[in-house]
Amino acid sequence: MTAKQKHTARKIAVAATAATAVAAAAVSGSAYLLHYALASERKTQQQYVKHLVKHSPREALPWLAGLRDSHALRDTTALIGGRRMHALYIAAPKPTRHTAVLVHGYKDCSISMLHIAYIYNGLMGFNVLLPDLYGHGRSEGGHINMGWLDRLDVMRWMDIANRMWGGDTQMVVHGISMGAATTMCVSGERLPAYVKCFVEDCGYTSVWDEFAHQLHDQFGLPAFPLLYTASAINRMRYGWSFADASPLKQVAKCRLPMLLIHGDKDDFVPSSMVYPLYAAKPQPKELYIAHGTRHARAFRDHPAEYIRRVREFVGRYIK
Repeated sequence: MTAKQKHTARKIAVAATAATAVAAAAVSGSAYLLHYALASERKTQQQYVKHLVKHSPREALPWLAGLRDSHALRDTTALIGGRRMHALYIAAPKPTRHTAVLVHGYKDCSISMLHIAYIYNGLMGFNVLLPDLYGHGRSEGGHINMGWLDRLDVMRWMDIANRMWGGDTQMVVHGISMGAATTMCVSGERLPAYVKCFVEDCGYTSVWDEFAHQLHDQFGLPAFPLLYTASAINRMRYGWSFADASPLKQVAKCRLPMLLIHGDKDDFVPSSMVYPLYAAKPQPKELYIAHGTRHARAFRDHPAEYIRRVREFVGRYIK
């Protein structure tokens, strides 16, 4: 081998070593990102209650306190996909087949949606079911599915709620944050006739978009290469990629009515995401922008307007 050839070989070896090191760093960083974003994190019941009170308007607090005293709030479990899943439920004050399934957000649980249950049960007289998503609350699971596989679990809970209250219900599904993304993912599936409408509050366009935003916002990093590698690892581990989990694609297939809500000061799930969602959703649809409101705080900041919007919208489709 000539000196020139030896020099070229050394350069190739150095480049290969560097490329291997970069690839290893990308895989390691992506694995950390995946754990950071998707590891299950369960709080104590006291922490969930504190979160609930923080996000509840004053008007809802007496009703919430009364739940404890009246014993109206009950537990149920179901075996879904081979896993034991938990939900809370509240029967309507008077027998009715009007039913709401309420879906909580990222690293929250069913308790965190009780302020929304106030609207449906306390004011509108609906039956209410509040599931703990996979890896949350008292449901089994060691990671978070970001609403994508959760859509299948929620559809099973919808069927359980329908049978629980007579088998011929009129149902609304209402979610906040990741629960809103779950709700939108449900909306694009083939659904039974008892489902009448949806309410999504501050959901994201896709898991890819939301993680890309958080990667830039929290760490100042671009999507490439970490997000690409993390998505590939997630597909190998859990069977779905970040691009698969697209509420935007799902709402484009939804023909049922949907109310979309977002705060115009939301920088966790950027307010800009609601506009392509609204554009993709076929009629009938309605958009409510809560002014001066940050993430998941529209009801707390504007209780009277939030209640009015929800009651009027749902009331058009559940008589």
